[in-house]
Amino acid sequence: MTVGFIGLGQMGAPMAGHLAGRGLVVYDARPEAMAPLVEAGARAARSVADVAAHAELVSVMVRDDAQVNEVGDEVLASARPGTVLAVHSTIRAKTAEDLAARAKRYDIEVVDAPVSGGFMGANAGSLAVMVGGTDEAFERCREPFAAWAGLVLHMGPVGAGTRAKLARNMLHFVSFTAAAEAQRLAEASGVSLRKLGRVVRHTDAITGGAGSIMLRPTTAPLRPDDDLYDILRHTRDLGEKDLTLALELADELGVDVPLARIARERFGPGLGLVGDTDD
Repeated sequence: MTVGFIGLGQMGAPMAGHLAGRGLVVYDARPEAMAPLVEAGARAARSVADVAAHAELVSVMVRDDAQVNEVGDEVLASARPGTVLAVHSTIRAKTAEDLAARAKRYDIEVVDAPVSGGFMGANAGSLAVMVGGTDEAFERCREPFAAWAGLVLHMGPVGAGTRAKLARNMLHFVSFTAAAEAQRLAEASGVSLRKLGRVVRHTDAITGGAGSIMLRPTTAPLRPDDDLYDILRHTRDLGEKDLTLALELADELGVDVPLARIARERFGPGLGLVGDTDD
């Protein structure tokens, strides 16, 4: 399969780099962005249309919805029937769905395939990619995506990949806000923030962090006969105890920790332990 890659920024360039030498065609508005990939064996295209005319899979990693629509329409106008257009940008799910609807008129398949793992994962070839599209389109993308991803998952129809990415990023950035709250508490307590950061990164690498509780297929309340019931009830008890202790410390030091207060209130229900009184 000939792969085209459009958008060679911080993420796109290393992703495309893992495909160089495999018939890769690249395009970026900045010629200097294409030069390293050309040295690695890729062909520099003259335009988006040039990429679309020669690639069976066109990957797009641009900034936002407007750029995705602009580049996507240029691809549709020049690509051959049967081409797969993969959008790796984080956009609105409706943008991907609307682009897929327009692509049907050209017999072109669209997959929304946003990635997670940052530029570190892009450089290492270990990104996670969440793919929304038909089964057939996913199978055509699986091998090329595996060149730069360590996890390639089919999330459902077009739009599902983007919805998964938005949920994943919501967790990511809310956790940053919680981290800032925890740092305020630590700083007021006289704790080294850099040492605390080392502890967090070390232990999250062991436990899986927030992902360690994302094991259930539903957010519905747990039944007492569920295999996870006792495990998550134990987690609930520990979490509520430790959150209570942290809130007591925050009150002593006069530190505002609103996320922690919400977390203590919603911790048990979030684990599926609603109305659980077997303490």
